[in-house]
Amino acid sequence: MKLIKGHQVADIILEDLKNKISELKIKPTLAVILIGEDQASKIYVGLKKKAAEKIGMNFRLFYYNSDVEEKTVLDKIKELNKDREVSGIIVQLPLPQGWNKKLIVNLIDLEKDVDGFCDENQNLFYGKEECEIFPVFPKAIFRMIEFAIKENNLTGIREGVIICNSDDFGRVMQRALGKLSIQGEYVLKDDLKNNLEKIKKADVLVTACGVANILNSSMVKTGAIVVDGGIIKVDGKVRGDVDVESFENFDAFISPVPGGVGPMTVACLLENTFLAGVK
Repeated sequence: MKLIKGHQVADIILEDLKNKISELKIKPTLAVILIGEDQASKIYVGLKKKAAEKIGMNFRLFYYNSDVEEKTVLDKIKELNKDREVSGIIVQLPLPQGWNKKLIVNLIDLEKDVDGFCDENQNLFYGKEECEIFPVFPKAIFRMIEFAIKENNLTGIREGVIICNSDDFGRVMQRALGKLSIQGEYVLKDDLKNNLEKIKKADVLVTACGVANILNSSMVKTGAIVVDGGIIKVDGKVRGDVDVESFENFDAFISPVPGGVGPMTVACLLENTFLAGVK
């Protein structure tokens, strides 16, 4: 087993961004809207703030209690859309129960939607033309697969399978794999048992289920790239979807959790913000 250490790949991206930002007269600015008391969300926002400041990017946090009115947040997004100093805007998910996620995400200006969640950005991503800014989570996985292939001089990487919870993510990740000339198919986690043969043949496997040990070495072909995008707490410890221990004496490339897709997602978000800021 060889680990694809996301924090190492992320550090390369962040160092490159730091050098580029140091040459700019006007620094890119990331605005983050955080609502409520979700502890995981607070941790994620803290990591984004720390990474942004480390590379010289401006960071603005707008925090609201969970009893804030939805209109207040919508008004803040409209204000930030008009603010010429703001390069990128994200609304940290999850939102309070009952809020209209689609309305809020789609209100963010297309060119400032650095998470890549709004419908128009999704449509651009699916289009024929190449776009630099595409959804952050799939982009992080894409960059890790790309790094593993180049770093290890891998050839013949043609087939990929995504194991996930939703058609939406499956389709987005299929498109991302296509950018690496990998033919991707997705399998919903509830239909896993009916697709074991397909999974076993894959050169690349991506998981995003939040189910511990849903994938182990007996299900994977020798030499495969496995990127674990799941996250779950088991006995107080953060784990992913993949049973990493089962790969200990197995020839494969595995992304660990923690230390894999997480740091890469932060780096790709800041990369998107930089790209939005220098347009």
